Amino acid sequence: MTAAVLLDTSFLISLVDGKRPNHSIAAQYYRMMLEQQSPMFFSAIVAAEFAIKQPITDLPLKNFRCIPFNIPHSTESARLWNLLDRDSSDNRAVVRDDIKLMAQAAHESIPFILTEDASTLYKYCERLRDAGALRVRAIKLVDGFDSCALREDGQRGLSLDQSNAGTVEQ
Repeated sequence: MTAAVLLDTSFLISLVDGKRPNHSIAAQYYRMMLEQQSPMFFSAIVAAEFAIKQPITDLPLKNFRCIPFNIPHSTESARLWNLLDRDSSDNRAVVRDDIKLMAQAAHESIPFILTEDASTLYKYCERLRDAGALRVRAIKLVDGFDSCALREDGQRGLSLDQSNAGTVEQ
């Protein structure tokens, strides 16, 4: 079984929209998590973001573990926010929601966040990891599918060649 994962809004949008450039990668991760019975967490924060453009009932909710955003998450979010060296050009509201998701994952001991968002969520998750303030890892869809990406030991697979991008040697 792979580790538990918090699903970001951008991941879910790509999962349900076949026209998105990373749809097939999101679908591969989703199928793998189902097959391996990996816990997939769906945050109330993500539900609010997703519902802006599309009903959450369009999602396979029965396969997710829903988690509310509570006081301990708020406290961890504030801690991370105060430690973060934020780029002034980034949308403050977007960054705040991303920090809330990272805090929620950290507090709930969810080691990974699946995302398509390289510009804020991934960037700030890595920045906080590099500073030693966070252990959660963000996995970007743009990097392609890697069946080893959700291993807690951090070992990743090796691509065979460009024509088989996303496949790994076993």
